[in-house]
Amino acid sequence: MKALYCQQNSPGEEVTFVFQERENLHPTRDNDVKVQVRACALSWIDTKLLSEMKMEKELLPVGREISGIVLEVGRKVSFFQPDDEVVGILPLDSEESGLCEVVLVHEHYLVHKPEKVCWVEAAGTVRDGVRAYTALHYLSQVSPGKSVLVMDGASPFGTITIQLAQHRGAKVISTAYSLEDKQFLERLRPAVARVIDVSNGKIDVAESCLEETGGLGVDIVVDAGVKLYSAEDESTSKSQLLPHKHDIITLLGVGGHWITTERNLQLDPPDSHSLFLKGATVSFLNDEIWNLSNIQQGKYLCILEDIMEKLSSSVFRPQLDEPIPLYEAKVSMEIVQKNQARKRQVVQF
Repeated sequence: MKALYCQQNSPGEEVTFVFQERENLHPTRDNDVKVQVRACALSWIDTKLLSEMKMEKELLPVGREISGIVLEVGRKVSFFQPDDEVVGILPLDSEESGLCEVVLVHEHYLVHKPEKVCWVEAAGTVRDGVRAYTALHYLSQVSPGKSVLVMDGASPFGTITIQLAQHRGAKVISTAYSLEDKQFLERLRPAVARVIDVSNGKIDVAESCLEETGGLGVDIVVDAGVKLYSAEDESTSKSQLLPHKHDIITLLGVGGHWITTERNLQLDPPDSHSLFLKGATVSFLNDEIWNLSNIQQGKYLCILEDIMEKLSSSVFRPQLDEPIPLYEAKVSMEIVQKNQARKRQVVQF
């Protein structure tokens, strides 16, 4: 069996992706589930995080969000039996590549897939669903009547976050980075309260949000990165579209929650003082935390089950590209690793 791996090169060089012939799977252990993979979503590989967690290897497995059919279960497995349809995310330290016909997974990383949910949708939604739940339920408390600003709402993660917030009765504002994104967001049902088109760089996000909330500010902000420095220090065109950290603090309401994906966020004393005056919080969105602490396992499985239930009832309608055959996975993964894919890429077996 062939599987796709990420090859780490010298520091500073781009990673490369290679197909490797896999040796036979080791025997199924007591709590292992042998899964025939039907679909696997492609996600960006955080080599820096793996290095910090001392999990870096010469060859890193590619593809962690899988859906498939149970072929065999270990002696102590209690949740599954052969022929069950399952979905899950392989742990960060997994030696298994999801881009392989058969994988072994510990039963605590899988949940049952609803019959009416297709393989591609299950694999393509589970990661963004976990991130949205982490942001809106565990790092902030979304509830009816609250206002939520979702940056880059037309991204796969942004779309699921908008849908979860609306399902909880929140009023959603979103930013669009292009005309296509704006049109996509305006077509969403239920409708987004306001779409802020930042593609031309002339619209003030903070001003628009304060106007929309009657000057009170937004209760929850889920960003897609922020500008840390002045405009002349920013290099890439994408970063030009990001809001400045001062804009986020300005538009945040009293008691608000800022959920950030910016791992290198630096807050100066005036920034902290503004947040203190508002009684606001800043939380960092790292969806890997669920697998880094076994004490959270029960909550994590409940999240996975709820994501599948919402997918089954069409609360979640993911942003998926056309399914990709396995032989195109290498090229697609290169695009994903460069953050150039605007829709979720899923390999179908």
